[in-house]
Amino acid sequence: MQAFSRWNPPGGVLGTIVAQTAVRVDSLERERSALEVRARESTPGPPLMDALRGSNVAVIAEVKRRSPSKGVIADRISAPAQAAAYERGGAAAISVLTEPLHFDGATADLEDVRSRVSIPVLKKDFHVEAVQVIEARALGASALLLIARAIAPDRLPELVAVAAAWDIEPLVEVRDEAELERALASGARIIGINNRDLETLRIDPATAERLIPLIPGDRIAVAESGVASRDDVRRFADAGADAVLVGSAVSAATEPEAAVRALTGVPRTARAG
Repeated sequence: MQAFSRWNPPGGVLGTIVAQTAVRVDSLERERSALEVRARESTPGPPLMDALRGSNVAVIAEVKRRSPSKGVIADRISAPAQAAAYERGGAAAISVLTEPLHFDGATADLEDVRSRVSIPVLKKDFHVEAVQVIEARALGASALLLIARAIAPDRLPELVAVAAAWDIEPLVEVRDEAELERALASGARIIGINNRDLETLRIDPATAERLIPLIPGDRIAVAESGVASRDDVRRFADAGADAVLVGSAVSAATEPEAAVRALTGVPRTARAG
């Protein structure tokens, strides 16, 4: 609990995006009743947990047009066509960025992808309020991202519980031991280890290698950022990763189906616990 008390709101790039997200949240709150109706009427997406628990390291392939760290990646990308190519290449799930200002994403991308593929779809955004969870469910997402660094310690378990109530799986993303402790205590079943510090945008691939072995075997461990080759997948497999999330490398590929296929088929290494 001592680690929890040291939390301060995020700064840097992450802090800027979280502050800007508040504007979108205000707009969603005005539509909350309608979103709740849509969420209740929408068909749940395929379970992400099931998709990531295989004999090989699962690949979550991301639709990403641009990012604060790389700038333009694939500005003319068609989200549904890209996602369909990923699925043909053997992706276990699709991640769709819906943040508009820094990633050129849109909620329409997620709806289009959801209607095109049969595998789970993860809503990748800066979710900090319950109404965004409801929105994700209304859009038909199977799962959504919760970034531990962006959410106050007492709020993270609340958002995980809201997600459970709306039948949508939270992927809780962490970057250090204190955040991992919070994520595990929240009850999250899928833990993402981001090798990128979202405040400074620096990547340290050793982050996932250090933290993944600390995740109990009954949870799903996902290595994020810095995955571009089969050797990278093997490296995180050796650390015990159940899945990898790959964004820029497959979004920028001229043949996305082949790019995803090249990352699949790496055997998992079971973790203790």
